[in-house]
Amino acid sequence: MARHSTCFFSADIDYPRKLETAGLAESGTLYPYAVGRIVIWMPADAKVDVTTQGWNALLDASVQKIAIANPEHAPYGRAAVAAMRKAGIYDQVKAKLVFGENISQTAQFVQSGSAQAGIVALSLAISPAMKDGKQWEIPAQQHDPIEQAAIVLKNAKNKEAAVKFLEYVKSESGRKTLERYGFTFPGVATPPTPKS
Repeated sequence: MARHSTCFFSADIDYPRKLETAGLAESGTLYPYAVGRIVIWMPADAKVDVTTQGWNALLDASVQKIAIANPEHAPYGRAAVAAMRKAGIYDQVKAKLVFGENISQTAQFVQSGSAQAGIVALSLAISPAMKDGKQWEIPAQQHDPIEQAAIVLKNAKNKEAAVKFLEYVKSESGRKTLERYGFTFPGVATPPTPKS
C-alpha cells in the first residue's frame, strides 16, 4: 500500500473499497489499475534451476526455506498459498515457509540468503536489484487475480493533482509503464514475461 501525494495505491483492491465505503475517499475515484503476477525467484547461484524445474525446485533438498508474504494480510502471500495448493505441493513445503510482512520484505529474505527461494511479485523479480536471479512465472490460472487499485483520499491536500496523477496511470503511457514492470490489467489476457 502506498500513497502518492493524495492517492492511495494498494496491492489489494479491498482496502480502497473499504476506504470508499467508510467515506474516507472520494466517491467514484476507485480505479483498478493493474493485476499483479507472481514468480518463484532464486539467486543466480542457486543449486537448482527454477527456470526448468518450476514447482519442483521448491521440493529440492537444498531449499530449506521459502519466503512468501504473510497470507493473513498480503494478497501476494494469499496467491502464493493458493498456487502451491493448486500445484499439489503445499503440504510438502509448508514447514519450509517463512513469512515477510509484505512482498518487499519477502524479496529481501531471498536476496539476503535467509531463504533459498521465494514467491515474489514479478515486478520485483525484474527490478534492477533482482533481475540477475533465476525465476519461473507461476501460471495465473493457479490463483485468484491479484487486483490492485488506487483511490483519491477525501482529505487530499491537492485533489486536482491526485486526479491528474490517476489520469496518467489510466493513460496509454501509464499502462505501458505498468506493463514494463510485469503488470497486466483487469480483463486482459496475461502477456509474456517482460525481458529486462
